[in-house]
This record gives sequence, structure tokens and C-alpha cells, in this order.
Amino acid sequence: MADREAFLARVRAAQPAHEPLPEVPLFDAPAGDLRERFAAALKLMGGSDVQMQSAAEVRAMILRRFGSEARIASATPEVQGTREISAATKPASLEDVDVGVVRARFGVAETGSLWLSEREYVVNALGYLVQHLVVLLDPAKLVAGLQDAYRRDDFRGARYAALVTGPSATADIEGVLIQGAQGVRSLTVVWLPAP
Repeated sequence: MADREAFLARVRAAQPAHEPLPEVPLFDAPAGDLRERFAAALKLMGGSDVQMQSAAEVRAMILRRFGSEARIASATPEVQGTREISAATKPASLEDVDVGVVRARFGVAETGSLWLSEREYVVNALGYLVQHLVVLLDPAKLVAGLQDAYRRDDFRGARYAALVTGPSATADIEGVLIQGAQGVRSLTVVWLPAP
């Protein structure tokens, strides 16, 4: 143990002096409506968006699109699911869920990305094991770009966070694109103000 502690002491003593991090400038965001920019970037990545007036409309859209027998796990109290989830839910139990519903904390117009953490997902596997992901997003909760997103306090307060952009996709060397290969097959953003 003495050799190990002596070695670590020498490593600590040889550390360079602390340097303050450089100030990173904010770059001007492109002109245009944030929601239009978000929707265009989302579409480019294979996602889609729809406007809804109420949570009841969202539930009706899910049943219409995925069938009345769809297994739905909702991480938001706004939209009722057919399967209850909580922090105690075993992630593997979501493997047969057809539709996951979650509310994003905010969206990034530059990339069409949605910010989701352990608080939004409730069970992290919800965003990866379900077949289709429906994400509620308040249009007032958009930021212009990634530089704006990373400056938010949300990153410092989350144990886990993901910027989700479109459904899962992969392409082979011949350029054949397959969506849903390693995750959700479709991602639908529902524009719905937060309650």
C-alpha cells in the first residue's frame, strides 16, 4: 500500500496549475421561426410532428394510428397508458410495449432534438425498447441551438439526459436506410402546451 500511496502522491504533485476554462462565445442563431426550423430538422431525421389541442386528442391519435389493442406506457399523467410505469418498473418489462409517451423538457430547433432525462422517461428504457415514441412538446419550450441547450441548468441537475433526434436508424455500405433497427421505429412530436 505504501508504494501505491507514494505513487499517487507523486502524480498529484506533478499536476499542472489550474487554468480557467475559456469563455465560449454564443454564435448568432439563423433567422426564422424556431418551430418551423425544429420541424424541418426533425423531418430530415425521420421524425414527424402534429399539432394537438388536448391530451384526449393525443390518446385518440395513438389509438387511431397504432390500433385499439396497442400497449401504451405513458410517463406523463396527461395521456393515459394501458400499462402503469414508475421508477420501480423493471426496464425489461417494457420490451413488449407498442407506444411510449413522454413530455420533453425542451426542444432544440437547430437539430430537431428533444431533451429527455430520467425525470421525463421515469424508466430510461422507455425511450429505447418501445416500438413507437410519442413526445409531447410545448412550443414555448424551444431553444435556438445546441449552444443554448448546453447552457441550461437542466444538464447540471440530471443524472441522465439524452438529446433524441428522430427514430433509430442505420444504413449499410450501399446506403440502404433502415429505421428502427436499434430502437424506436417512429418518433412523433406532438405540439401541446404544458398544463
